[in-house]
Amino acid sequence: MKQLLELLGFIALVQGIMGLVHEFTDWRVGLVQRLGFLDGYEVYASVALVVLALALFAAADSRKRP
Repeated sequence: MKQLLELLGFIALVQGIMGLVHEFTDWRVGLVQRLGFLDGYEVYASVALVVLALALFAAADSRKRP
Protein backbone atom coordinates (compact mmCIF):
# COMPACT_ATOMS: atom_id res chain seq x y z
CA MET A 1 0.00 0.00 0.00
CA LYS A 2 2.90 2.31 0.80
CA GLN A 3 4.37 1.88 -2.68
CA LEU A 4 1.00 2.58 -4.31
CA LEU A 5 0.61 5.82 -2.34
CA GLU A 6 4.15 6.83 -3.30
CA LEU A 7 3.48 6.08 -6.97
CA LEU A 8 0.24 8.08 -6.98
CA GLY A 9 2.00 10.92 -5.17
CA PHE A 10 4.80 10.93 -7.73
CA ILE A 11 2.34 11.03 -10.64
CA ALA A 12 0.37 13.86 -9.03
CA LEU A 13 3.57 15.79 -8.32
CA VAL A 14 4.86 15.44 -11.87
CA GLN A 15 1.52 16.45 -13.39
CA GLY A 16 1.20 19.43 -11.04
CA ILE A 17 4.69 20.67 -11.81
CA MET A 18 4.21 20.18 -15.55
CA GLY A 19 0.94 22.12 -15.35
CA LEU A 20 2.71 25.01 -13.64
CA VAL A 21 5.53 24.88 -16.19
CA HIS A 22 2.95 25.08 -18.96
CA GLU A 23 1.26 28.11 -17.42
CA PHE A 24 4.45 30.09 -16.92
CA THR A 25 6.43 29.09 -20.02
CA ASP A 26 3.73 28.06 -22.56
CA TRP A 27 5.35 24.67 -23.13
CA ARG A 28 2.73 22.11 -24.15
CA VAL A 29 3.36 19.55 -21.41
CA GLY A 30 1.18 17.91 -18.82
CA LEU A 31 -2.38 16.71 -18.55
CA VAL A 32 -4.00 19.64 -16.74
CA GLN A 33 -4.27 21.97 -19.74
CA ARG A 34 -5.77 19.21 -21.89
CA LEU A 35 -8.85 18.87 -19.67
CA GLY A 36 -11.53 21.20 -21.02
CA PHE A 37 -13.49 21.63 -17.80
CA LEU A 38 -10.43 23.21 -16.14
CA ASP A 39 -10.27 26.16 -18.56
CA GLY A 40 -9.18 29.20 -16.59
CA TYR A 41 -8.36 27.16 -13.49
CA GLU A 42 -5.20 25.41 -14.63
CA VAL A 43 -2.94 27.07 -12.05
CA TYR A 44 -5.31 26.19 -9.21
CA ALA A 45 -5.57 22.59 -10.42
CA SER A 46 -1.79 22.31 -10.71
CA VAL A 47 -1.24 23.68 -7.20
CA ALA A 48 -3.94 21.31 -5.92
CA LEU A 49 -2.10 18.39 -7.53
CA VAL A 50 1.16 19.39 -5.85
CA VAL A 51 -0.60 19.66 -2.47
CA LEU A 52 -2.28 16.29 -3.08
CA ALA A 53 1.12 14.78 -3.87
CA LEU A 54 2.54 16.09 -0.59
CA ALA A 55 -0.43 14.64 1.29
CA LEU A 56 0.03 11.27 -0.43
CA PHE A 57 3.73 11.25 0.44
CA ALA A 58 2.88 12.03 4.07
CA ALA A 59 0.28 9.25 4.14
CA ALA A 60 2.76 6.81 2.62
CA ASP A 61 5.39 7.81 5.16
CA SER A 62 2.99 7.22 8.05
CA ARG A 63 2.29 3.66 6.91
CA LYS A 64 4.43 1.05 8.64
CA ARG A 65 5.96 -1.82 6.78
CA PRO A 66 4.57 -5.23 7.78
